[in-house]
Amino acid sequence: MTKKIICILILFLSCKGFASRVDTLLVHSHAMNKEVKNVVIIPDNYSKTNTAYNVVYLLHGAGGDYKAWLGKAPAIKKYADDYNIIIVCPDGDKTSWYFDSPIDASMKYETYVSDELITKIDQTYNTTASKSGRAISGYSMGGHGALYLAFKHQDIWGAVASMSGGVDIRPFPLRWDIAKRLGTYAENKAHWEQNTVINLVYLLDGKQLNILFDCGVDDFFYDANLRLHNKLKARNIPHDFISRPGGHTNTYWSNSIQYHMLFFNDFFKNSKN
Repeated sequence: MTKKIICILILFLSCKGFASRVDTLLVHSHAMNKEVKNVVIIPDNYSKTNTAYNVVYLLHGAGGDYKAWLGKAPAIKKYADDYNIIIVCPDGDKTSWYFDSPIDASMKYETYVSDELITKIDQTYNTTASKSGRAISGYSMGGHGALYLAFKHQDIWGAVASMSGGVDIRPFPLRWDIAKRLGTYAENKAHWEQNTVINLVYLLDGKQLNILFDCGVDDFFYDANLRLHNKLKARNIPHDFISRPGGHTNTYWSNSIQYHMLFFNDFFKNSKN
């Protein structure tokens, strides 16, 4: 075998390590009366007619967009192949916090992600269109969003994970445009109390949702994640919580997503049993 053929073969095999297709799917949101862009990663052996695929939704952090995950963790293209799943990365309008804002009718990202986007994905691609084939994760604001949406919509999501999630927004009344979504904390305390993840634990019965979350010990959100862990533990809600070295960084998230994919893969396998 010549050196040229060997080089071509190596290049071919290395390229096969990544998903064959990355779509940009435009979805009309009736709730917000606008078009929203979403990255959809299709595994290499995708067949629209023969196989129903499980779907993992990945939410970006504050300041990001639908392409953020591809930049922060390019390996997600390989994970789509490795686990034979579809990965969807919606746009969260930089600082939506994935709420349906009680003060701004143009910001309805809870409705968008948990209803409009899921419906469109299940119509467009061959998916397992039930909670047994659906999982969600995210980093930072997206970690908050993943837990927020899954806690509130346990009929939609079967598994949820969060990395470096802002699981208690109340200590940050002046940051990341949260006040633009909920109103100022001083004048709209009820909005903040009702829309922070740590206050939604009461929705859980410990049977409907598989939960994993992690946070670096040097992260400014670490204390809130630890408090969420202790609150879940006190209420006997099964979950996995991981503390590991690291801060609020791309390096941390690109490492963490590997474990989230393993967690989801186990969930999908067990759901079929």
